[in-house]
Amino acid sequence: MSSLVALIPARAGSKRVPGKNIRRLAGHPLIAYTIAAAHESGVFDAVVVSTDSEDYAEIARHYGAEVPFLRPAELAGSLSPDIEWVEHAILALENLDRSYDGFSILRPTSPFRQVQTIQRAWHTFNTEQGADSLRAVEPCKQHPGKMWVVQQRCMTPLLPFSPDGQPWHSSQYQALPKIFVQNASLEMAWTKVVRDSRTIAGEIVLPFFTEGHEGFDINDPKDWRDAEYLLSQDNAVLPQVRQKPFA
Repeated sequence: MSSLVALIPARAGSKRVPGKNIRRLAGHPLIAYTIAAAHESGVFDAVVVSTDSEDYAEIARHYGAEVPFLRPAELAGSLSPDIEWVEHAILALENLDRSYDGFSILRPTSPFRQVQTIQRAWHTFNTEQGADSLRAVEPCKQHPGKMWVVQQRCMTPLLPFSPDGQPWHSSQYQALPKIFVQNASLEMAWTKVVRDSRTIAGEIVLPFFTEGHEGFDINDPKDWRDAEYLLSQDNAVLPQVRQKPFA
């Protein structure tokens, strides 16, 4: 049986929503819901938070996550690519004699990701032979074939031509291929992909189609207000947190 670790990134430097990962939503810090869902899924051998903040680490431990190391500040910037902190986490765990066959990135900013979401994703990934990774996706509301890049006074199409030579920007929407955009709900990959190619995707990437609000992502103040509104109207559900609120 393959071993799997949940990696929950929680850097302290969010600018659009300061302190976002530990800001309270429905009584608990945002990160609590991701930790709870990871544990309750029964999928993971360990649930580990990667953070650059000892304050965040204390909160994560309160809700049952492990924080066996702190992320270096140079890997916690707003422009730091995921591969850097993922590689650091995997190597840090291996230095503690803890190796895992695979990992899943679970971002705290997707609080409506459910236990069943993780279980469905793992079943999809674990039963597909030859896949390097899996990413959560949802239908793209705006087709990239209709998007333009503006440079000074002129613009050019983001995607100039479709495979048959007809410009997508001049095609009917019904004639365009269905496009999906990744969301922040989850990612899964085999650890060997990071070692062999220094990516978290590899070459063969499976789609995982999220449902309802599973892929909802909090990136800015409006997203936070939307999350609170969904909860107030009983239109979304948070994973159950068994611990008392962090004091």
